[in-house]
Amino acid sequence: MMLLALITLLLHGALTGLFYAFSMSVMPGLNAIDPAQAEAAMRSINRKILNPWLYIAFMGSPLTALAAGIVGGSPWFYAAAAVNAVGSFLVTMAINVPMNNALDAGTMSYQEYAPRWTRWNTIRTVACAAGLVLAGVGLTTL
Repeated sequence: MMLLALITLLLHGALTGLFYAFSMSVMPGLNAIDPAQAEAAMRSINRKILNPWLYIAFMGSPLTALAAGIVGGSPWFYAAAAVNAVGSFLVTMAINVPMNNALDAGTMSYQEYAPRWTRWNTIRTVACAAGLVLAGVGLTTL
Protein backbone atom coordinates (compact mmCIF):
# COMPACT_ATOMS: atom_id res chain seq x y z
CA MET A 1 0.00 0.00 0.00
CA MET A 2 2.84 2.39 0.82
CA LEU A 3 4.34 1.96 -2.66
CA LEU A 4 0.98 2.65 -4.32
CA ALA A 5 0.53 5.77 -2.19
CA LEU A 6 4.03 7.00 -3.06
CA ILE A 7 3.44 6.41 -6.78
CA THR A 8 0.17 8.35 -6.47
CA LEU A 9 2.01 11.23 -4.83
CA LEU A 10 4.77 11.15 -7.46
CA LEU A 11 2.34 11.18 -10.39
CA HIS A 12 0.29 14.02 -8.89
CA GLY A 13 3.50 15.98 -8.36
CA ALA A 14 4.70 15.36 -11.91
CA LEU A 15 1.40 16.48 -13.42
CA THR A 16 1.20 19.52 -11.16
CA GLY A 17 4.73 20.50 -12.18
CA LEU A 18 4.01 20.04 -15.86
CA PHE A 19 0.91 22.24 -15.79
CA TYR A 20 2.64 24.79 -13.54
CA ALA A 21 5.58 25.07 -15.94
CA PHE A 22 3.23 25.79 -18.83
CA SER A 23 1.33 28.56 -17.02
CA MET A 24 4.38 30.15 -15.42
CA SER A 25 7.01 29.91 -18.14
CA VAL A 26 6.06 28.26 -21.44
CA MET A 27 3.02 30.38 -22.21
CA PRO A 28 4.56 33.68 -21.05
CA GLY A 29 7.62 32.82 -23.15
CA LEU A 30 5.50 32.12 -26.20
CA ASN A 31 3.47 35.27 -25.60
CA ALA A 32 6.70 37.30 -25.75
CA ILE A 33 7.45 36.33 -29.35
CA ASP A 34 5.70 36.92 -32.65
CA PRO A 35 2.23 35.29 -32.59
CA ALA A 36 2.91 33.29 -35.75
CA GLN A 37 6.07 31.83 -34.19
CA ALA A 38 4.26 31.19 -30.90
CA GLU A 39 1.46 29.41 -32.74
CA ALA A 40 3.92 27.22 -34.64
CA ALA A 41 5.79 26.43 -31.43
CA MET A 42 2.59 25.56 -29.56
CA ARG A 43 1.45 23.29 -32.39
CA SER A 44 4.77 21.47 -32.15
CA ILE A 45 4.54 21.25 -28.36
CA ASN A 46 0.99 19.90 -28.58
CA ARG A 47 2.14 17.15 -30.93
CA LYS A 48 5.29 16.21 -29.01
CA ILE A 49 3.68 16.17 -25.57
CA LEU A 50 1.47 13.25 -26.59
CA ASN A 51 3.85 10.54 -25.45
CA PRO A 52 3.89 7.69 -22.91
CA TRP A 53 5.41 9.86 -20.15
CA LEU A 54 2.48 12.26 -20.31
CA TYR A 55 -0.06 9.45 -20.34
CA ILE A 56 1.54 7.79 -17.32
CA ALA A 57 1.14 10.96 -15.25
CA PHE A 58 -2.13 12.13 -16.80
CA MET A 59 -4.00 8.82 -16.56
CA GLY A 60 -2.00 7.40 -13.69
CA SER A 61 -2.70 10.21 -11.22
CA PRO A 62 -6.43 9.64 -10.80
CA LEU A 63 -6.19 5.88 -11.33
CA THR A 64 -3.50 5.26 -8.73
CA ALA A 65 -5.29 7.57 -6.30
CA LEU A 66 -8.50 5.60 -6.81
CA ALA A 67 -6.62 2.32 -6.38
CA ALA A 68 -4.97 3.64 -3.20
CA GLY A 69 -8.39 4.61 -1.89
CA ILE A 70 -9.74 1.14 -2.61
CA VAL A 71 -6.75 -0.72 -1.20
CA GLY A 72 -6.14 1.55 1.78
CA GLY A 73 -9.70 2.65 2.45
CA SER A 74 -8.59 6.25 2.89
CA PRO A 75 -11.07 8.92 1.83
CA TRP A 76 -8.15 11.25 1.13
CA PHE A 77 -7.11 9.19 -1.87
CA TYR A 78 -10.68 9.09 -3.15
CA ALA A 79 -10.77 12.88 -2.84
CA ALA A 80 -7.44 13.18 -4.70
CA ALA A 81 -8.81 10.98 -7.48
CA ALA A 82 -12.00 13.01 -7.76
CA VAL A 83 -10.28 16.39 -7.77
CA ASN A 84 -7.80 15.20 -10.37
CA ALA A 85 -10.45 13.55 -12.53
CA VAL A 86 -12.58 16.70 -12.63
CA GLY A 87 -9.96 19.43 -12.45
CA SER A 88 -7.36 17.83 -14.71
CA PHE A 89 -8.85 15.08 -16.85
CA LEU A 90 -12.27 16.61 -17.51
CA VAL A 91 -10.94 20.14 -18.06
CA THR A 92 -8.26 18.80 -20.39
CA MET A 93 -10.66 16.74 -22.46
CA ALA A 94 -13.49 19.28 -22.56
CA ILE A 95 -11.53 22.52 -22.92
CA ASN A 96 -7.77 22.36 -23.50
CA VAL A 97 -7.68 19.56 -26.08
CA PRO A 98 -10.45 21.08 -28.23
CA MET A 99 -8.59 24.39 -28.11
CA ASN A 100 -5.36 22.62 -29.13
CA ASN A 101 -7.23 21.02 -32.02
CA ALA A 102 -8.69 24.38 -33.08
CA LEU A 103 -5.25 25.98 -33.01
CA ASP A 104 -3.85 23.12 -35.04
CA ALA A 105 -6.70 23.35 -37.57
CA GLY A 106 -6.23 27.11 -37.89
CA THR A 107 -9.76 27.86 -36.68
CA MET A 108 -8.50 29.73 -33.60
CA SER A 109 -5.86 32.43 -33.59
CA TYR A 110 -3.01 32.31 -31.12
CA GLN A 111 -4.12 35.66 -29.69
CA GLU A 112 -7.52 34.14 -28.86
CA TYR A 113 -6.05 30.82 -27.78
CA ALA A 114 -3.25 31.82 -25.39
CA PRO A 115 -5.10 33.72 -22.63
CA ARG A 116 -8.03 31.29 -22.50
CA TRP A 117 -5.84 28.19 -22.69
CA THR A 118 -3.54 29.53 -19.96
CA ARG A 119 -6.48 30.37 -17.69
CA TRP A 120 -7.83 26.82 -17.96
CA ASN A 121 -4.34 25.35 -17.62
CA THR A 122 -3.91 27.28 -14.38
CA ILE A 123 -7.17 25.74 -13.15
CA ARG A 124 -5.70 22.33 -13.98
CA THR A 125 -2.57 23.28 -12.07
CA VAL A 126 -4.53 24.25 -8.97
CA ALA A 127 -6.63 21.08 -9.17
CA CYS A 128 -3.54 18.90 -9.51
CA ALA A 129 -1.87 20.70 -6.61
CA ALA A 130 -4.99 20.10 -4.51
CA GLY A 131 -4.89 16.42 -5.51
CA LEU A 132 -1.21 16.33 -4.56
CA VAL A 133 -2.01 17.72 -1.11
CA LEU A 134 -4.91 15.31 -0.65
CA ALA A 135 -2.71 12.37 -1.65
CA GLY A 136 -0.05 13.62 0.76
CA VAL A 137 -2.53 13.77 3.59
CA GLY A 138 -3.72 10.29 2.62
CA LEU A 139 -0.13 9.09 2.81
CA THR A 140 0.20 10.40 6.36
CA THR A 141 -2.86 8.39 7.42
CA LEU A 142 -1.38 5.03 6.45
